[in-house]
Amino acid sequence: MSFHAPHRRTFIRHLAIASLGLSGLASQAAGTSERPIKIIVPFAPGAGTDAMGRLVAAKLAELLKATVVVENRVGASGALGAQAVAQSAPDGHTLLLAAAPFTTVAAALPGAGYDPLADFAPVGMIAQGPLVWAANQQLPANTLPELVALARQRPGALNYGSAGVGGINHLVLESLKARTGTYITHIPYRGIAPATLDVLSGEIHLLTGTIPALAPYIRDGRLKALAVTSERRSPALPQVPSMAESGMAGFDVLNYFALMAPRDTPAPVVERLNTALAQLVDMPDVKARLTLDALEPATGTPAALASFLRKDFEGWKNVVQRQNLKIDAF
Repeated sequence: MSFHAPHRRTFIRHLAIASLGLSGLASQAAGTSERPIKIIVPFAPGAGTDAMGRLVAAKLAELLKATVVVENRVGASGALGAQAVAQSAPDGHTLLLAAAPFTTVAAALPGAGYDPLADFAPVGMIAQGPLVWAANQQLPANTLPELVALARQRPGALNYGSAGVGGINHLVLESLKARTGTYITHIPYRGIAPATLDVLSGEIHLLTGTIPALAPYIRDGRLKALAVTSERRSPALPQVPSMAESGMAGFDVLNYFALMAPRDTPAPVVERLNTALAQLVDMPDVKARLTLDALEPATGTPAALASFLRKDFEGWKNVVQRQNLKIDAF
């Protein structure tokens, strides 16, 4: 095989990057590398994404016999952390713990500063789980169909709290509104915790959130669960109907956790990390932790993750366009 000079230089550069990345990960596996692997978590310490990042870091450190650290890059609903990884060297030493805002924010805000499809090399999915629609006990609706009927009777009178514009909590509402032709007033908060407090007090009517965050209030009767956002029921809330059971087949919104590397990370480096990730998710204590967090293991190939992200991103872009959402900043 022959190469023209520019093509030969490109080939040699890519080969050098791959060799460096592989030698780095190989030496770490032997316990000889001093350079850590850094997982950037784009949300604050103590949040659910942060807890997942620290679990993944601890287990990858065991499997790779390496130092794996977590760095929190907070801001712009996760966009700053994603930007930082997209701009990092593609050698397997800087990774992103991606969650649902990775695709929703980029879909909602053209100026997010990163492209979730073009700027990253997918490593592998970790876990997935639905959100739950939860309402104040005084709301005169006990199921999602009853909520939709009420919203049609009283356009704009119902309100809904989210963790901020462009996030999954916001766009799942817009998806419901697009699907049902209803209007429910969106009230963005700086995080899901203050929105939850206002639903509990009756200041606002409803919200969606992760099952671990809202299940305690559902179980003690302070909130009522209308449905989970997935096509099938969640084992964590088996008494709560799915979207399909609520008359909305094909409505399947899942929060997810995945590992991403910068674009052009060599395939052998991605494959090594993907193999470690598959081993990680199969650990009994990790499975138990995921069950506790109302998540299900969702490992797979980098190609499978790429396909999931493409479908997710395009789906949210369609919701943004259909609802004519104009979001300039977070």
